[in-house]
Formats: sequence, C-alpha cells, structure tokens
Amino acid sequence: MIKNVLVLSMILILGTVQLVAQEDIIVEFPDIESFQQDLFVPEITEAEPEAGKRVRQTLKPYKNTEVYHLVYLPINYKEGRKYPVIVEFPGNGPYTSTYGDISTGRVEGCNLGYGVSEGKDFIWISMPFISVDGQQNQKWWWGDIEATKRYCIDTVNEVCAKYGGDRANVFLAGFSRGAIAVNYIGLHDDEISGLWRAFIANSHYDGLKSWNYPDSDKTSALERLKRLNGRPQFICSEKEGTVKSKNYIRQSGIQGDFTFMDIPIRNHTNTWVLYDLEERKIIKTWLLEVIQKNRVK
Repeated sequence: MIKNVLVLSMILILGTVQLVAQEDIIVEFPDIESFQQDLFVPEITEAEPEAGKRVRQTLKPYKNTEVYHLVYLPINYKEGRKYPVIVEFPGNGPYTSTYGDISTGRVEGCNLGYGVSEGKDFIWISMPFISVDGQQNQKWWWGDIEATKRYCIDTVNEVCAKYGGDRANVFLAGFSRGAIAVNYIGLHDDEISGLWRAFIANSHYDGLKSWNYPDSDKTSALERLKRLNGRPQFICSEKEGTVKSKNYIRQSGIQGDFTFMDIPIRNHTNTWVLYDLEERKIIKTWLLEVIQKNRVK
C-alpha cells in the first residue's frame, strides 16, 4: 500500500523564499491479517511420530526434565524413504509487538518449517534452546550454549536415523532470536556447522548489532560467518528490513551464496509463511533449487 503525502518545501528563487508543494511517498505496509491464511500448523500430540503429525519428544539424557523438541513427519511420509530436514529455532518470548504479533519463545511458536514445505516432502524439527540449569527450554536468549548445541546435534542425528532424514539436506531456519541463532548457534564451531546444507534467517541477523550476551559483537559474528564456506543463505525480513543485512555482508568481504527478500507486511512474525503470499512461493522455489543443485553434484 502506497500513501502519497503533500509536503511543503522552501526553495530560494531569485532571492525570494517561496513555498512549493512537492509530493513525497510514504510506504504503508499492510497487516498480515489482510491476506488469506491457507496453511494451519497441526496440533501437538504425545503420540509416536507418523505422517502429518507434530509430536513432542525429549532426548534420553533429558528424560526427567522439561526440555523437549517437536518433530513433524510430512503428510506424504513413507518409511524407507529419505526426506530433507528443516531444523527451526524459535524467537524470544514472551513478546508482543505494537501490531499484536506474539512470540512465546517456545518451540510451539515455530512456523517456518511447516509453511515453506507446505507440510509435505520435509521432516520438520522445532528445536529448543536449553536453560543454564538444563531443566527446561530457554524462552529468552540462549541459556547454555554448549548444551543447546549438543542437544541440536544429537536430535538431528536421532531423527535422521529413526525417520529417514537426509543428512545431505539438513536446513537450519529461525525467526527473530532464531534468525540470529542460524549463525550464532548454527555456525558456533566446526562440529555443528557441518550439519547444514543451507540456512534461512527471518528477521534479524547475527552481527548487525551488539546485544546483551557474550560474543554478539561484529568481530565474533564474522568469525562465525567464515564457517559458512559458501553455503546458501536465504535472508528475509518484514518491510524493507534486509537493507542492513545486505550492507553488513557486503562490507564483511565474505563471499557467499546470499539471497535477500523483503516481505511486504508490517508484522514482526513468522506466521507469514502460512498465508498465500508470493514471497512464500519464492522461498519454496529457493529451497527446492538448493536441494536439486545438491543432487546434481
């Protein structure tokens, strides 16, 4: 939506100050609710994983804690076949934007993996951050980074072994805090960075600003980014939010396969992938192209 506004400007002509009306353009982005939602994330169950179900699981070392992750098997899932995997980290929470967008900080709030896959062809894992005491999922920032890293690696390995996840096509995605985690956790060291085929960062990016946690500075972030080693990243954000990411990566001097996309909504939310937007088709096409390139090699 574009709104035209008349602005009075002062200009000097032949020594006389005159008021001249000139047209300025202010872009007003629509609310996500003005679009049609056509995808709905399945309810969470405690049952064993099966096609089309999203289930809660806990790794054995955390059996007596409140730590857990969520696993979704696609609606067209068949045992014995291989499926690419989307691992998704959630945003911070509790958080509510000025437009009423909500982020709980919980794995239940993940939506990207389901939306970009449309619920088929991909296994989807909603991955937690682990609290410092190791007893629960961390809702705000990182908790125990090493424990989170280990839980992530072990969960990916278990899901791939049990349900046919394709280790050559494991994608890391995240929204807001989770978008920062794509590099902050996903490229934390050589061990975990080797898991990923490609990355999706939705709203925010590691290194754009210093936050109130260790190693959030640009120098540390660039060391993590070096572990990308040319693998594809899809960086997207609401409004015109990718401008800073583009400049940051350009100035870093690090070469890579970066794709940028602005989402024409005003909302800070990961639910946009559940709506019939052209941008969802674009990211889905990118995802399939990355997989196809991997198969051709």
